[in-house]
Amino acid sequence: MKRLLPTLAGLALAVSLAAQAQLQPPARIATPGTPGASAQVLPDFADLVEKYGPAVVNINTQTRVARQQIPGLSEDDPFYEFFRRFMPPEGRGGPNPNPNPRGGHPPEAPKGPLRPYGLGSGFIVSPDGFIVTNAHVVEGAEEITVRLNDKREFKAKVIGVDPRSDVAVVKVDASNLPTVKIGDMSKVRVGEWVIAIGSPFGFANTVTAGIVSAKSRENLYSNDPNVDAVPFIQTDVAVNPGNSGGPLLNMRGEVIGINSQIFSRTGSFAGISFAIPIDYAFNVADQIIKTGHVTRGRIGVGIQSVSRDIADSLGLPKAEGAVVGNVEAESPAAKAGIQVGDVILKIDGRPVDGSADLSRSIRAIKPGQKVVLSVWRDGHARDMPVTIAEFKDEEPVKTAANGTTGKKDAARENKLGLAVKDLSVDEKKALKITGGVMVEASDGAAQAANVGPGDVILRINNTDIANVKAFKEAVAKLDVKKPVSLLIKDETGQRFITFRLELG
Repeated sequence: MKRLLPTLAGLALAVSLAAQAQLQPPARIATPGTPGASAQVLPDFADLVEKYGPAVVNINTQTRVARQQIPGLSEDDPFYEFFRRFMPPEGRGGPNPNPNPRGGHPPEAPKGPLRPYGLGSGFIVSPDGFIVTNAHVVEGAEEITVRLNDKREFKAKVIGVDPRSDVAVVKVDASNLPTVKIGDMSKVRVGEWVIAIGSPFGFANTVTAGIVSAKSRENLYSNDPNVDAVPFIQTDVAVNPGNSGGPLLNMRGEVIGINSQIFSRTGSFAGISFAIPIDYAFNVADQIIKTGHVTRGRIGVGIQSVSRDIADSLGLPKAEGAVVGNVEAESPAAKAGIQVGDVILKIDGRPVDGSADLSRSIRAIKPGQKVVLSVWRDGHARDMPVTIAEFKDEEPVKTAANGTTGKKDAARENKLGLAVKDLSVDEKKALKITGGVMVEASDGAAQAANVGPGDVILRINNTDIANVKAFKEAVAKLDVKKPVSLLIKDETGQRFITFRLELG
């Protein structure tokens, strides 16, 4: 009997607590969009899918050109499309961690009958049949079939494809079609629930869910000059081949992104996917719908983000903005008086969050429009009006390189660890410069910072380098306790390299 007493006491306590709980007001249950909520209920995905799913379409493409051959995979293999689209040609021999949605254009081959080429997704943005998708979904296609949620099928025509942003618009001849709602990227929060609707591996109207893992993921293309610096939304939503071009929706049913690519080391979904933010994508799509092409702005500068060391070397109070590495002759920037070494801090009063943000902001401005840049120079900021010009795709400017090596002893004789030589008249002419010195050998901190033979040094901190004499004078004045910033010209263009000198 004694053994039952603790049990009975516990039971009585439980009953008492339950009775008290019934008398207490219910705890607040937070909605998914309530900031600072104490709890979060799982959203009702079914209602969202039922209401907005009909505006998502399945896209199948065909071509008369032979598809790219992928070793070890037949064209009927369900993973064929994954490797064709997400893996670059040089990575098809093994795992590749770098996302690449391009997949490549179909190779030139004898024409033949139409055959399946690819699959993807899209979403309807107007009742009269305009559909937004990824460029890599329809790129190279000769026939496009769009299948709606209600099983209707339409032949679609391409209105425009923009490989730089991976955004495309196609159109079907229909009316009174269901459409999506466009969301506001400024309200997207890391950690909020999102869903993807698409056709992974051809399974139409498939829904997957997850959360926003991060925002503004840039440089996914390894600084490919032919691709814009898209500030991707990162999620943990399962995305696979066929999801490309489909919408990423928030819990209000608004499209906040276009599912575009995944990060994988194995060839299958590994928990990370990326979507193009809808504000960026819709700026491109809207231009395509209205004009059939995309116009971008430019000011004619080479830039890079400001690190803490660059800020210190230029006397900038904090690491912010984008530092100018080169200015094209006769460009809007040159005409406005912008110089190498200037740090662009703001555009029309809006702070610049690094080089990618500056590049993206300038390209979004219509040519001919005037903006005011806040520029840091010689210890203070100044406002400089610039008229935006039109951006056109061009091959990056190549500069000559000198393969001279050796002279390690000379390199060790100065604080920078560099042996340099004067440039000949012909070398300067080929490089389109009037001064500078060429590195013959590097050692120590400079070598560790990837300064090497063939690099041309145009500036040390805020001092222009005209020749070896000027180089030695500038090096002699360096404070070994502070970082040094070199303006380098090489085969890829001009850039700043900043590092700290070795002490002792």
